[in-house]
Amino acid sequence: MTYNLLTLDSLNPGAVTVALAECLDVAVDEVDVGAPGTDPDLRYWDAAVSCELQPLLGDLTWSLDIYVQETVVDQPLESELAARFAKAVNTTVLFPAEEAPPSAYWVATPQGLITRARLEPSEDEPPVYTVTAVEAPVPQLPQATVEHFEEIVREQRPDSPVTDRFKASLGRVRESASYLAQLSLDEETGSPIWTAQNNLAVWERVITQMESRWAPSGWYPAGLYRERLEARDALVDLVGRLPHDVAVLLNEALDQLDRRFVAATAEDSAGGLQRQLLGPASEQRPTGWWWHRRPDPAPWEEA
Repeated sequence: MTYNLLTLDSLNPGAVTVALAECLDVAVDEVDVGAPGTDPDLRYWDAAVSCELQPLLGDLTWSLDIYVQETVVDQPLESELAARFAKAVNTTVLFPAEEAPPSAYWVATPQGLITRARLEPSEDEPPVYTVTAVEAPVPQLPQATVEHFEEIVREQRPDSPVTDRFKASLGRVRESASYLAQLSLDEETGSPIWTAQNNLAVWERVITQMESRWAPSGWYPAGLYRERLEARDALVDLVGRLPHDVAVLLNEALDQLDRRFVAATAEDSAGGLQRQLLGPASEQRPTGWWWHRRPDPAPWEEA
């Protein structure tokens, strides 16, 4: 198992050794920590836990690349190790998030807080690292802006089994279709079927996130929610542009998802959500019934 932790405070190799032993429940002499300038002949290369310390500039001081042998019983998640290590050495620790943006990180504090962080390197060589924003106040990062990270939510793609079944059904339709009929089943980028698959997936994902109370972020940007409703709008037009067999399959998938959407939302007969999302244009723009139901509470509004 490998881990990458970044610390705000400077730590000596001895303190790192003791902390890792405690956090991973191994003997101190089974932890090997190498820092710049460490004599390779003095390293214990077969240690149960190995750690390479590399200095960083800016808000960060050390990068810890940790390797834990399979023989170590305790193999925590990276978030768990970060939380344990932050408490053990009494410093704030960063570790990378799973999402695509390279600036996406998590912060673990000695007090037990774990929250999102945006870590940005300068273009210098070596780079200078700055934690520019966090999603909750972090005492050791008073200069960081406290804000929600819209780019993280946009990267989240929960499973979409209804869309997966729709795609599988398309394969069966294609196998049984004649050559000429197969030409209408083109899935190349931008084709009606390709667009239907993508819009169906984003519609399913927003419903899934709504049902989970907007996990894992616990928040959802209003602009992205508007885009999801617009994707549902587009599916209405797409139904009329698809081969009959495909349109039937799409309507069946939409029926399943729309029933879940209704169950997860509240009636908004006064049109407050539509006005909030569309502004002045809401008066002239015809919209589907899904614009007249709202998540309660709206996930972009502070409690």
